[in-house]
Amino acid sequence: MESTEPSATLPAPRPLPERAAWSAAPFFLLALLIIGLDQFTKWLTHRYMQPGLAGEIPVFGRWFKLHSILNPGMAFGVELPAPYGKVLLTLFRLLAVGGIAYYIGRLARQRASAGYIACMALILGGAVGNLIDSIFYGVIYQNAPFGAPTPWFHGQVIDMLYADIYEGFLPQSWPLVGGKYLSLWPIFNLADSAIFAGVAVILLFQKRFFKEEEPEAASQPAPGTVTDWVRISTVTPENDGSAKP
Repeated sequence: MESTEPSATLPAPRPLPERAAWSAAPFFLLALLIIGLDQFTKWLTHRYMQPGLAGEIPVFGRWFKLHSILNPGMAFGVELPAPYGKVLLTLFRLLAVGGIAYYIGRLARQRASAGYIACMALILGGAVGNLIDSIFYGVIYQNAPFGAPTPWFHGQVIDMLYADIYEGFLPQSWPLVGGKYLSLWPIFNLADSAIFAGVAVILLFQKRFFKEEEPEAASQPAPGTVTDWVRISTVTPENDGSAKP
């Protein structure tokens, strides 16, 4: 009588290979590209454009222009208390940049969505671009605000992209805001644009980026389990057509 032991019929299936980690290098190169483009446009603005209305260049009529201006503080020109508010802001940005860089490396090791990591790279590049302004522009371009205790860490961010969306009184018929004066004309730079684009794409595609993946081995039993034993043991001389009369 022939043996029906599992080892005598079929070999155990091979375990599935583990997924290799992404390389984080392309994402850091994307951040480096954003930094380079941002610094180049700021240099061009400083070198060739006059500040204010005198140097304004229309691009798309009155809706979009190039307008050189210095931003002494945070977004939308918000300033921090003197004399060391700007230093604290710069130190916070340094910590944030380090945290984002570490997070990108971790996402790559976990093989997260490439689109999501690319968005984080855009945010990293934009953050570093504005951080360079804060740390070095007070020395390189000598644009630290009057009365700053030191030009280091007190550089002003160079903005040049001007979206002249709307300025005037809102219609009286509009509820709550009717008749009020609205000034909506942000002036920003390429670093700000990269940060905004990264955040916006994450919000738009968050369901796709954070979709939970089903385990690859969920439909296949691991070797040596009871299910694997039963599956192999069902192949016997009686049902595989190899039984002799």
